[in-house]
Amino acid sequence: MLIYAHRGASSDFAEGSKAAYQGAIDQGADGFECDVRLTKDRQIICYHDRDTQRLSKINLEIAKSTYTELKERVNPYRLDELLDLAIINKKDLVIEFKHPVPSGGLVEKLTHNLLSKKSVEITESNITVSLISFSYLATLRNLRSGYQSAYLVQSKILSKINPAPIIGPSIKLIRENPEFVASQIKKGKKVFVWTVNSEADLQLCEKLGVSAVMSDNPALARNLLGYS
Repeated sequence: MLIYAHRGASSDFAEGSKAAYQGAIDQGADGFECDVRLTKDRQIICYHDRDTQRLSKINLEIAKSTYTELKERVNPYRLDELLDLAIINKKDLVIEFKHPVPSGGLVEKLTHNLLSKKSVEITESNITVSLISFSYLATLRNLRSGYQSAYLVQSKILSKINPAPIIGPSIKLIRENPEFVASQIKKGKKVFVWTVNSEADLQLCEKLGVSAVMSDNPALARNLLGYS
């Protein structure tokens, strides 16, 4: 079972920061998970929230701020920088698209363009890039990219409309419905589970045959599973 660093090694570093992703490398993560948003001037940054209030106490809305403004105040990590880090260190990359956003599907389009420009380097590094979202329409857009895609869900009902080869259930859904994993595998789907941090949850996912988990602490996850 692969262990992907959820917004980097976010239990030890500021989530989504360069330090968090460097920490994930040091902790032996198999790959990185990030959330992406577009700035006002169409720069793709790794940022989960629609604004900067929770993480910095500075109130800037991502979609209404330029990258320069954000760089000066909160210093977000750009997706192209994270992609380069993943390629150089041979780490898989899971990119989550946040919706709804004012720019609609533009964030997927620009990300697909970036991946296309880096396609040779991605192939040569032998890393896997996965594109994920809670948005059904975004998932359809991602399927056209040629990269591995997943539909994120918090309920079994939504899994019935999953158009992608990967399903991304929450750990809560798996705890309450452990048979869900086997049913998805039977359909030929891979299962990526978020966000998995406790020993019991990690062992459950491994036992059920989950392909990958997103964890805030890759080092602890590896240790609890005996991977270290």
